[in-house]
Amino acid sequence: MYKEIKIQEEYIKLDQLLKMADLVQSGGHAKLMIQDGMVKLNGTKEYQRGKKIRVGDIVEVEGNKVKVVE
Repeated sequence: MYKEIKIQEEYIKLDQLLKMADLVQSGGHAKLMIQDGMVKLNGTKEYQRGKKIRVGDIVEVEGNKVKVVE
C-alpha cells in the first residue's frame, strides 16, 4: 500500500518529498536519513537529497512507501 503525494511541478526534490509526506520532522532529519542509506528510490538506496523525484517514482523509508502522482 502506498501513500500518494500529488505534485503540480515537473519534479520535487527528495528531501522536500520526505517532509511533505511526513516521513521526517525536518530537512536536517531528511539529510541524515538519506546520508545513512535509509531512503530508497524505486527500490534502490538513494544518497542525493536533491535528487529529482518525478510522477510515478516510489520512495520508501522504514517500510513506508510514497508514490508520486499528478
